[in-house]
Amino acid sequence: TAQHSTAQHSTAQHSTAQHKFYAVIGNPPYQESSGGEKKADASIYNFFMDSSYEVAERAELITPARFLFDNGNTPKAWNQKMLNDRHFKVLSYIEDSSLVFSNTDIKGGVAITYHDITQTYEPIVHFAQHTELNTILAKVQNYGEPSIIEAIYNQSKFDLSALYGDYPQLRDEVSSKGRERRLTSGCFNFACFKSEPSNIPGELRILGKTENQRAWKYLDGKYIDSIDSNLMGFKVIIPANNGSGELGETIASPVIAVPGEGFTQTFISFGNYSNKSEAEAMLKYLKTKLCRTLLGILKITQNGKKPVWKFVPLQDFTSNSDIDWLQSVADIDRQLYAKYGLNEEEIEFIESHVKEMN
Repeated sequence: TAQHSTAQHSTAQHSTAQHKFYAVIGNPPYQESSGGEKKADASIYNFFMDSSYEVAERAELITPARFLFDNGNTPKAWNQKMLNDRHFKVLSYIEDSSLVFSNTDIKGGVAITYHDITQTYEPIVHFAQHTELNTILAKVQNYGEPSIIEAIYNQSKFDLSALYGDYPQLRDEVSSKGRERRLTSGCFNFACFKSEPSNIPGELRILGKTENQRAWKYLDGKYIDSIDSNLMGFKVIIPANNGSGELGETIASPVIAVPGEGFTQTFISFGNYSNKSEAEAMLKYLKTKLCRTLLGILKITQNGKKPVWKFVPLQDFTSNSDIDWLQSVADIDRQLYAKYGLNEEEIEFIESHVKEMN
């Protein structure tokens, strides 16, 4: 972006044979504009950070903060390297970037970081903007449950051989030179989708968007490959992009879908249940304040896709569960607080930072 000038290096004296400078201080370029068929601008500030560490013993830089949450388009391996670097720490995290760069919205905020090869710090591992989030996460992880990621499903996929057999013209409309199998956000424009049911055997009902509005359309089931999907189970569907990334925000209009109902790439879903009661319990769980607190550790932008749910534990939604899912969302939260042994300060933090969902 325009206001991100080329790195400004402040140098003092030579320090060691390996490092040319005593210190580097700067605000490096954040990204390069995309060209051609690229869908997003590519981050480049990570290269400047690495280069600064190579030439100086110490480096203090201001950059986007998304990498601290293992988010954005910097490489995942690089994100983890930084989060586990014993010479690296965060001096300041500013969630609202306009407080630093006026009239600028940098998703996920900005961070002032410090790297000092002469000092050793505790590795960050999991960065959280509030200290309470770290203590809450530690107690939840101590319980040893799998992540809810195991219950998340993405959109269904086309059986392209069946689709092209009846609609050969779609080869030119399907992206990736006709090889894209996913139900992308624009697939409702394809001739195979109908606005009204045809009542044919095996017909599917698909949730997507038309003219930026939610809509259900109908599709012959033979055009969908249901292997490795939850198409024929009960599930909860929510938008894949949701909110702004503010801690404690609500989830926009989640719905319970029944067997035979699918969704496009605009959404993600939770669960693959044989009965509706488990999907209803999952929906209540997603509405709890604890669930959305743990989601907020990694979800710092609109992006609500699978990876940001990593720290939310998966629950047992059957009648054998240690949680009574027949109770209200507020009461389920109280059960979850007790289950994970949260203290009064941690509960107060959640209750004061997370919006209620009924």
